[in-house]
Amino acid sequence: MQSTTAAPIERHWRTAAIALLSVRITQGFIYWGGGSRRFIYDPQKLDPDAHSWMANKFQSAMPGALLGMDQLIAWLLQHFLVLYSALILFSAAELIAGLALVAGLMTRLAALATMGFSILLMLMFGWQGGTCIDEWTMASCNLAMGATLVLAGSGAYSLDNVMLRRRPALAERWWFRWLGGSLPLPLADRAFRNLGLAVLAAVLAFNLATYNYFRGSLVTPYHSGRVSATSHHFTLSDASVLPDGGVRFAAYLDGGTADIPAHIMKVELLGRQGQVLASWNSEALSRLPADAFRNTYAYNIFKAGPYGIVAGMGAKAVITLPRVAGTALAPGEPATLMAGNVDGASFSVKLADARR
Repeated sequence: MQSTTAAPIERHWRTAAIALLSVRITQGFIYWGGGSRRFIYDPQKLDPDAHSWMANKFQSAMPGALLGMDQLIAWLLQHFLVLYSALILFSAAELIAGLALVAGLMTRLAALATMGFSILLMLMFGWQGGTCIDEWTMASCNLAMGATLVLAGSGAYSLDNVMLRRRPALAERWWFRWLGGSLPLPLADRAFRNLGLAVLAAVLAFNLATYNYFRGSLVTPYHSGRVSATSHHFTLSDASVLPDGGVRFAAYLDGGTADIPAHIMKVELLGRQGQVLASWNSEALSRLPADAFRNTYAYNIFKAGPYGIVAGMGAKAVITLPRVAGTALAPGEPATLMAGNVDGASFSVKLADARR
């Protein structure tokens, strides 16, 4: 331990390092916890046959993911080997970076890695949260904590310090100064200040820009976001009447919470004047066979449930409904398909006649 006669700048640096111990260890525990849950405590998260398989969580994030991450998730969901490898590598990277922060080993490199994780998780999950944007809050705090540790290092009670004591020559190695955490960054005061302000500006810009996009309340009024994290929403498309009189349409559950499945309780075929041409109630929908659903992804899916059609967040499928006896729809006649959910909301799409 340094004595009170050490140079003031070294004492100040060590004081800051001790003050940041709770930040460093908590940040490390958060990411170690993410990796250890999947490898040790809840390995079902990495079991493709388990209900808690991580692909389901990825798919639930897809509707609100930013900057093309929704397309990346969609591609991964359709390429199992790449998806599984990515989940293993990401989990291992979280585990290693978290342990490194707790131990203070290559502290700045580990903190930089957690900043990358925070940005990635923000882009995928930042829109989610039932009563507030919980995932944004977690990712924004982790990004700020990681940035602080990149600048400050570990400095106290760390393996970086042990390495430096055993090999003092490391103090002269650029890679140890920039990637480790025992010593201040090899920058003049002015350059360090400029770097710190640049990091602050980048962190604030990312956090505040995503917050404003998700909920407003900065330069725009509060809003619920492009994708609702609370109210389930179905987008219907490509609806048509089949030659046998049945109806086929595409459905995508692209809004709402992943904690509760969504239900379609009723589907109706409406004519030009709004008259009901055909109707499938919850009982009819609950009897649909498995081959009535052609799911795009293998994880969160559309299927028949006890009270109609049930879907997990991010599910996308082509659904075929059987012909209803007495349906009167002339070729070329305009019609609308309407689906109603358990909350009383309705979603509709115009039909194209496929019988001609």
